[in-house]
Amino acid sequence: MGNTVSGNDYQPPKVWKWEQESGGKFASINRPVAGATYDKELPVGKHPHQLYSLATPNGQKVTILFEELLEKGIDAAEYDAYIIDITEGEQFSSGFVEINPNSKIPALLDNSTTPATRVFESGSILLYLAEKFGEFLPNEPAKRTECLNWLFWQMGSAPMLGGGFGHFYAYAPEKLEYPINRYTMEVKRQLDVLDKQLADNDYIAGNDYTIADMAIFPWYGALVLNEVYEAAEFLQAHEYKNVVAWAKRINERPAVKRGRRVNKVWGEESEQLRERHSASDFE
Repeated sequence: MGNTVSGNDYQPPKVWKWEQESGGKFASINRPVAGATYDKELPVGKHPHQLYSLATPNGQKVTILFEELLEKGIDAAEYDAYIIDITEGEQFSSGFVEINPNSKIPALLDNSTTPATRVFESGSILLYLAEKFGEFLPNEPAKRTECLNWLFWQMGSAPMLGGGFGHFYAYAPEKLEYPINRYTMEVKRQLDVLDKQLADNDYIAGNDYTIADMAIFPWYGALVLNEVYEAAEFLQAHEYKNVVAWAKRINERPAVKRGRRVNKVWGEESEQLRERHSASDFE
């Protein structure tokens, strides 16, 4: 089980007070109040869809869908993607908060409507674009519902992986046995849920590639491919053979490869694409 490291003597105070320096890596992106901290307008490109994001797993969901739509020849899905550097607090600008009052990436502004439509929360953006273009979301009620089951499964489950397991395993200032064990157990349960679902299905919601796959892959697919938290060995990800096979298939899709590069500013320079305004940006 490992060795418990500190934290045993902590007793919550009667009244909690915010200590900004606590929380380890990424502590600066969190605060206990909402709203803008400074005034700044967002840049606006020429396309109908303006995406403000970062290539985190949540951000990748939307850029993958945009690139898949464009791969199908749907020119109306063209978009401009601007980076929001959450480590620098850009999510707290007045322009960004106007689109997403929750100050989280990604956020989308659709200027093809009058007035413009704001869309925030990655799952909501996926659903909005899939419905708008009639792609990657089944029309038949039962299949549509199954797709949405898994889309919302991801929205509810991934915080246990990211804010739970990922934080305590990779980013917290101290390695604490209890939360690591607690969230590891849950993540392995989630991987088993996916593995059983994929035992008899080519894709998450059945035999069709949908927004459910696009939502789940950047988190759980990348996890078993050892691209998130470098925890594949720790989690024994190879045991989830159906998830690994599915992740490898998804990862080979050209649109997925492009979508994962958009708004990426870390890793190999050849894989980075700070902003995206046209297909030629990938060349």
